[in-house]
Amino acid sequence: MRFRPRFLLLCGTAAAAALTAGVALIGTAEAATTLGASAAQSGRYFGTAVAAGKLGDSTYTGILTREFNMITPENEMKWDATEPSQGRFTFTNGDRIVAQAQSNGSRVRGHNLLWHAQQPSWVAGLSGSALRSAMINHVTQVASHYKGKIYAWDVVNEAFADGGSGGRRDSNLQRTGNDWIEAAFRAAHTADPGAKLCYNDYNTDGVNAKSTGVYNMVADFKARGVPIDCVGFQSHLGTSIPGDYQANLQRFANLGVDVQITELDVAQGGNQANIYATVTKACMAVSRCTGITVWGIRDSDSWRTGENPLLFDASGNKKAAYTSVLNALNAGGGTSGSSPTTPASGGCNASVSLNSWNGGYTASVHVTAGAAAVNGWTVTVTLPSGGAVTGVWNATNSGSTFRNVGYNAQIPAGGSTDFGFQGTGTGPTATPTCRVG
Repeated sequence: MRFRPRFLLLCGTAAAAALTAGVALIGTAEAATTLGASAAQSGRYFGTAVAAGKLGDSTYTGILTREFNMITPENEMKWDATEPSQGRFTFTNGDRIVAQAQSNGSRVRGHNLLWHAQQPSWVAGLSGSALRSAMINHVTQVASHYKGKIYAWDVVNEAFADGGSGGRRDSNLQRTGNDWIEAAFRAAHTADPGAKLCYNDYNTDGVNAKSTGVYNMVADFKARGVPIDCVGFQSHLGTSIPGDYQANLQRFANLGVDVQITELDVAQGGNQANIYATVTKACMAVSRCTGITVWGIRDSDSWRTGENPLLFDASGNKKAAYTSVLNALNAGGGTSGSSPTTPASGGCNASVSLNSWNGGYTASVHVTAGAAAVNGWTVTVTLPSGGAVTGVWNATNSGSTFRNVGYNAQIPAGGSTDFGFQGTGTGPTATPTCRVG
């Protein structure tokens, strides 16, 4: 992530095995040739951070549309960009990135709703209950604006301190009360109950005091019913990787949350390709690791000036690290959450995930194309008796049958799109059916 220094973890504890049971292997005979399509074979995504100001660069957008099926805005959805003066919201650049994603059948990770950095100047004049009120209003307004268009939100970013305490970072947000993170997650869930809600941080890649502090918070949230669905590991790596990287992902997954690699980049060096491969293999081995995002497309787009940490060089050429990632994705691994494997030939698949409460739910449906592009799709969901659909986004429906709307009818080969609906009752649990047309 840009605009701030980093302290990179360059070493870790001893390696630990954390392979989950029931690993599904993907053969190489149908090996995909792009990052997004290869990740989709196991129901995962492979994404990148995008700057709205670079969408006019044909090399940049060419790689973006070819290789990635998830997009994260670099800065366009942060507090200073979306609410430059209190109560006045501006979404132009964020909307531009969402439109770019929709035109390519890609999903969007919203980044981020609250962070101690990149706050608008007016926030500095607030504290206590006034800041808490402004904070919750910001979360509510931004999440509401993008309701139905965001796969997952980094609701809170980097709230834990570096060092050995495992405690919270001292910030203006923290000084509003220790429950501020919980309050943010609850507000985000109310504003967009269909989005996955993530906590995101750096230097948490191995088992250490900081990652254990986050772990304890997530465990507490899950135990008390605070709506948290995922944890993001930024993975800004140097010339080595913690030996317990995979074990750390797995311990969070065992809490019942998805894990995601959210800002991956690796310093250029003789071990770059191997580290990228190790990260990818670790994600593939953890069934609840739903995807990987690299923080930028070309080395020249990176915030790590001079380190050349990405998969494409400044001219847009694939590097050895790209090949190592593609090979690791095509080698296969555990399926992520409830997502299916991509059809080997034409057609489409669909999977459903639920956010439920007593008497109701929201369902997020992920539609994935096979080896051939899709132009129009229909998904049928089995609803338990007594339930009813009360609202739909990104689709139209007749009862439990849902069809695409205009902007998400076309899905490129190996690509995906999402829609959602709200209903009464317990919600569907069976795998939906998908057909083209």
